[in-house]
Amino acid sequence: MRFPQYPAVSGPRAARPRTARIGALAAVVALTMALGGCGDTGNTASGTGKAAKAEPAADLIEPLSTAPEPQLPVTVESADGTEATVSSTDRIVPLTGSLSEIVFTLGFDEQVVARDVTATFEQAEELPVVTRAHDVSAESVLSLRPTIVLADTTTGPAEAIDQIRDAGVPLVVVEPAKELADVGRRIDAVAAALGVPSSGDELKARTESRIEAVRKTIPARGEGTAPRVAFLYLRGSASVYLLGGQESGASSLLEAAGAVDAGKASGLKKDFTAITAEALAKAAPDAILVMSKGLDSVDGVDGLVKIPGIAETPAGMDRRIVSIDDGVLLNYGPRTDRVLAELVEQLYPEGGTDR
Repeated sequence: MRFPQYPAVSGPRAARPRTARIGALAAVVALTMALGGCGDTGNTASGTGKAAKAEPAADLIEPLSTAPEPQLPVTVESADGTEATVSSTDRIVPLTGSLSEIVFTLGFDEQVVARDVTATFEQAEELPVVTRAHDVSAESVLSLRPTIVLADTTTGPAEAIDQIRDAGVPLVVVEPAKELADVGRRIDAVAAALGVPSSGDELKARTESRIEAVRKTIPARGEGTAPRVAFLYLRGSASVYLLGGQESGASSLLEAAGAVDAGKASGLKKDFTAITAEALAKAAPDAILVMSKGLDSVDGVDGLVKIPGIAETPAGMDRRIVSIDDGVLLNYGPRTDRVLAELVEQLYPEGGTDR
């Protein structure tokens, strides 16, 4: 499912040396690797009444240390059944934030000429935006003379995709990610389209290793004591309040953090359902997971517990709210270890015995 998005600011891209950007990432790398073992943050997950949010790391992508060396041309099959032959990676347009994250991490930062509104990390912020909400502007994309466009099956409208292809631009569609198991597949697909399968293997190994390292920080708990966590999608300005179910995309992440997806466990089969007091009572969450902008849109924890049914749940009574940045929460990509580490830190602020 693709969520309604908050507006992003577009603008011209400033020229910045790649070496300077890589050097600026050193502190971020250290922080990312340490997140799972951080100490007391004084957050809502421990019932203090403030939003449970770790000290935010700089919103940066950490590229591979080895520069990509594309072997082109390559012909790859898109998830929509078409084929595309890629002869150049000089001008890349990724049409989702998660695809942008993979492209930048593979080391193609200087070749990306535009971004989707959901690509909010720092290295992409000055790129021109070629989407409005979830709709792609084919004219905006084509005006940038791309040599390859990357999309996924949720990208639309279909007419815009067809218009880009009809102009002769190679366009590769990738299946969206819904769980941790999709991380490697997505990296492989993007790396293949860019002619750098060996870089894809390197990134996949790095990502999987870091995710596994975070898993080892999860405190051991007795049988039946895993926290029940409800994933809520909130957009207060539009009065949109949704409870995530089996297909929300959050289940795999919550389960990797040693938690139970309360919506899924309560029998919700689809992606989202409108929040009701009855649905929340059945889910009975011990904690609530939200996107940071969603929490802001309802005026923080004080506003969240005013939504009917929230205050009566164990999570609402304890004001146990976990908030993670919108731009990374469900991307299932190279920064998923950071998301998992933040989730673990906020769910288990008291720490415990490592597995």
